[in-house]
Amino acid sequence: MDKLYTFGKYLKKKYKKNIKKVPISIPGFTCPNIDGTVSRGGCVFCENESFSPNFQKEKFTLNLNSKENPLLQKQLASLEKQFFNTVPFLKKQYKAEKFLIYFQSFTNTYAPFDTLKSLYEKALSLPDVIGISIGTRTDSITDETLNYLAKLSKDYEIWVEYGIQSSNDKTLKKINRGHNFENVVNTVKKTKELALNVCAHLIFGLPEETQSDMLKSVKDTIKLNIDSIKFHPLYVTENTLLAIEYKKGYFTPIDEQTYIDTLIKAIKMLPQNISIQRMTAGSKNLLAPNWCKDKSTQLSHIHKALKNAGIII
Repeated sequence: MDKLYTFGKYLKKKYKKNIKKVPISIPGFTCPNIDGTVSRGGCVFCENESFSPNFQKEKFTLNLNSKENPLLQKQLASLEKQFFNTVPFLKKQYKAEKFLIYFQSFTNTYAPFDTLKSLYEKALSLPDVIGISIGTRTDSITDETLNYLAKLSKDYEIWVEYGIQSSNDKTLKKINRGHNFENVVNTVKKTKELALNVCAHLIFGLPEETQSDMLKSVKDTIKLNIDSIKFHPLYVTENTLLAIEYKKGYFTPIDEQTYIDTLIKAIKMLPQNISIQRMTAGSKNLLAPNWCKDKSTQLSHIHKALKNAGIII
């Protein structure tokens, strides 16, 4: 890749308009490695409060086998409220014209189908919304949901975002992911067979991983025929299992130079058809590393490294 192909460029070329994502957090959603279905405690790095500006906590949570959903009306109202609270900022700050609603926090297919259908259709009914992007896990999406999303994709921009994180099974076990890479391969294959857009999330700096491990994850993920990718550095936030490891001296976060070097090498591996949705991340609840505190500084350093590597932004 000699020219950076961003998700924004993909949307601009396809729709000829300025389109921005609206992050949404649905109360009552959780993950199967939190509620005990496959594990408890969640991923060692996970604090959903750090991922979404619209995060909401709820005592009652749903799963794939829930027989009823007493929160549905609250969820629908919350979705609408978050949308209308966020859109004015996106219009003013970025001159956004159309919107892609991003179901972000937790696992956004880990609920009964009727609930998902109601939420997705509510999102698509909101003004100037051209589609939805659904953050989820490869072990938490049913064939019924995939087939439904495939039907929606005939009229809307539909994306499924899978948190792959790593292709290394030892790493996935260490971070308490609750599934292996074979599950990722099978689910992404099934998703792509339905002609759905797939965005993969990868994390650099996971415990005990070398740069070779990280780049192998990139290589393995590219083979899955994905359409877009997000790269994240592993940072430590309070109230996580990783924070305990960090405070005891058992975990050292990736340094900025290594992260950027790995990122540049990963970007060079990408085929021209895979867009990049994210190159770094940070958190307001950050414990470490310090270089993840200021996202604008991070991006400045990344852009400089891209230029030095001959990659046009």
